[in-house]
Amino acid sequence: MPQPQSAEKTIVPGSLLPIRTVADLTGVNPVTLRAWERRYNLITPQRTPKGHRLYTEEDVELIRHVLDLLDQGISISQVKPLLEQTPGMEKTAAVAETGEVWRDYQQKMLQAVEKFDEHALDATYNDALSLYPVDVVIQRLISPLLRKFGERWKDHDAGIAEEHFFSVYLRNKLGTRIHHMNQRSNGPLLLLACLPGEFHEIGLLLFALATVNFGYRVLVLGSNTPLEQLPMVMRQRTCAGIVLSGSSRPSKGILESDLAALVDNSPVPVFVGGKIAAKQQEKIEASGAICLSESIATGLGLVSQRLGTKRLR
Repeated sequence: MPQPQSAEKTIVPGSLLPIRTVADLTGVNPVTLRAWERRYNLITPQRTPKGHRLYTEEDVELIRHVLDLLDQGISISQVKPLLEQTPGMEKTAAVAETGEVWRDYQQKMLQAVEKFDEHALDATYNDALSLYPVDVVIQRLISPLLRKFGERWKDHDAGIAEEHFFSVYLRNKLGTRIHHMNQRSNGPLLLLACLPGEFHEIGLLLFALATVNFGYRVLVLGSNTPLEQLPMVMRQRTCAGIVLSGSSRPSKGILESDLAALVDNSPVPVFVGGKIAAKQQEKIEASGAICLSESIATGLGLVSQRLGTKRLR
């Protein structure tokens, strides 16, 4: 199996780093770094005579500390007060406020979808992405909304239309962001596809976005992909792994025969994620493929562990 190349970056002690380098080191995009500076006074970079931001090694460590707090469920508005507190103080109030922040975001996006108002939907989505890393936005905003829309169509008059409207919007936004981030990455390439008969590709795209944010590159084939064609793709592009996604029960023979044949013919690990990973774990593992958690973060962690890859951005 080809080993993934390392794209891990190091900091030369005492050096000053431009904002693009800091974004690559931390995974926090420049828009978010500037918002943290302007709106919350979290970071104070130095400036060149032309006004370009320069960051120190201490600034990078501070950004990583902020990311740790966000991963713990702290809202960005509460980060600075927590940083100014003594270690070990209670975070209950900050976590409680975070719940309100994400409920507010969800409510605004839900109302925008009910009105089929793409402008309002875009404004809320972009505001969340300007303040929070994409992994946090997926976990606390997009995934909960998808679950809500998945339930609403059954007893809501316009439920199916709303779900389609949101899915098309999300597919366009995710695709654009994945494309741009792919262009800037030189990490290992992962081949991503939905299992045969799986037409819902939003989960796959969310995983793809988290993956490129991690530092990989992705080749996304989308919904309803015949597994027997993947070895031909692999002969054209060198990939470090294959990730398949599914939510529904596959047709007879897909897991027992087609997936097993793919594993036998693949020189790299084959992973299977989505709801199907829990529902059909025994069959998937019997084929030789590796089951991923339905959680995007946990699944991505398992992929990187199996491939021996550290976070690349």
